Amino acid sequence: MKKILSFLLVLTLLWGCTRKQPEIQFSSRQISQVLAQMTDIMVHDVTNPPLAARFFSYACLAGYEIVAQNDSSSQSMHGILNKYPKIEKPQISGYSYQLSALLAMMETAKKMQPSGTLVEKYEQRFLDSCRRENISEEVITASLTYAQAISKNVLAYAKADKYNRISNYPRYTPTNQEGAWYPTPPGYFAPVEPYFNTVRSFTLDTCSQFKPAPPVAFSKEKSSEFYKLMQESYQEGVLLPKDHQDIAAFWDCNPFALQDNGHMLVGMKKISPGAHWLGITGIACQQAKVPFAKAMQINTLVAISLMDGFISCWDEKFRSNRIRPETAIRKYIDPRWKPLLQTPPFPEYLSGHSTISSAAAVVLTHYLGDNFKYNDTVEVRFGLPAREFKSFQQAADEAGISRFYGGIHFRDAIDNGRLQGLQVGEWVVNKVNKKANPLVVAEAK
Repeated sequence: MKKILSFLLVLTLLWGCTRKQPEIQFSSRQISQVLAQMTDIMVHDVTNPPLAARFFSYACLAGYEIVAQNDSSSQSMHGILNKYPKIEKPQISGYSYQLSALLAMMETAKKMQPSGTLVEKYEQRFLDSCRRENISEEVITASLTYAQAISKNVLAYAKADKYNRISNYPRYTPTNQEGAWYPTPPGYFAPVEPYFNTVRSFTLDTCSQFKPAPPVAFSKEKSSEFYKLMQESYQEGVLLPKDHQDIAAFWDCNPFALQDNGHMLVGMKKISPGAHWLGITGIACQQAKVPFAKAMQINTLVAISLMDGFISCWDEKFRSNRIRPETAIRKYIDPRWKPLLQTPPFPEYLSGHSTISSAAAVVLTHYLGDNFKYNDTVEVRFGLPAREFKSFQQAADEAGISRFYGGIHFRDAIDNGRLQGLQVGEWVVNKVNKKANPLVVAEAK
C-alpha cells in the first residue's frame, strides 16, 4: 500500500511540474488602451501631429517585434523597414509574449514621451490589474524583462532617425512674399516641424517619393484659378450648413486650438488626427474580433502609414509654403471673414488630414476589407457625437473635406493630399508584403 501511495505521489508531482500553464490571453482592446493612454498624455503635453505619429510608431513597433518573435504568422520588420535592425530574441523563459508586447509599448512610450512618468504610473496600474487576475509575479517579471530588452533596441532605432538633430537647425522664419504662409490668429504660433522631412521614414525611398502636383499658383487677379479657390472657401464660410459644421468639428483634431475667454487664451486640449485613426483601428479590430497578434500588426502598420504620410506631406508643405485661406481671404476679399476652425500653425498645401487619413484607410481596407461599416466613437469622450461610416475610405474622404468646411484648406490641397495618401498607404502595404515596386494609384492618374 505504501508503494502504491508513493507511486501516485510521484506521478502527481511529475504532472504538476510538467503541466504547461495556459497561455495568458489578451485582446486588441488592451492594445487600444495603451494607445489611448499615450493619446491622453499627448493631449496633456500638446504634442504636435507629426511627432505624435512618431511616438505611436515606435511604441507599436516594440510590441510588434515581440509578437513577430513568438507568433509564426508574423514576420519581423528587419529587411522591410528602412535600416530596421535584426533584433535577437533574448534568452528568457516563463513569460507571456502578449503581456511582454503590451509592456514593450509602454516601456518605449515612457522613454519617448515628455511626460513619460505618466506612462510609468499607468504601467504600474496595469500590472496591478494583472496580479488581480492571478498572473504570477514570476510571469510578470519575465515578461517585463523581455519587454525592456526589446524596447531598448527599438529606442536605439528611434534615436538614429535624425529627429533629435532638428533642434540644431536654424529657426524657421516666415517670408514676406505675397502668397506665402504666415502665422495665423489667435496664437500666431511658429510653424510646427518645418524640418520633419529630414527624419528617416519607415518605408519611403525619399521624403519626396510621392511629390504631388504643385499647388494652384497664387494670384490676386479675380479671373485667376487661385482667386476662384479663395471665393469658394469664402462662400463656404459664409453659408456654413449645419451638416458641414458637424463634420468639421468631428475631424478637427487640432492640438493647438485655443479658446478666447476674454482676458486670456486657453488650450482646448484636442487629440491629434493620427490618434483619431488609431482609435478607429481599435474600434475596427474589436468589431471584427481580430486576434491579438494580427491586431498588433494592423496597429503598427497604421502608425507607420501615419508617420510616412506626415513626412511626405510636410515635405510639400514647406516646399510650396502656401498661404492659408484665413490670411488670403482677409487680405484680398473680406477682412472680417473667419474660418469655422482655428487654422493650424503650418503652411496650407497639402492637407495633412487628407494625406494621413487616406494612407491609414488603405492599410485598414487591406486588412479588414472594403465596405467595413463601423460607428466611430473616438471623439465621444471629448464631447462629440459618434458618426457612422460605410468604409474606411468614406471616413478618410470626409476627414479631408472637413478641412474645406472648416475654412482652413483650399480644395486642391485636399484633393492632392488624398492622392498622396493613397500612394503612401499602398506603398506601406506593398513594402510590408515585400512587393515594394513602383506603383501608380489608379485615381492618381
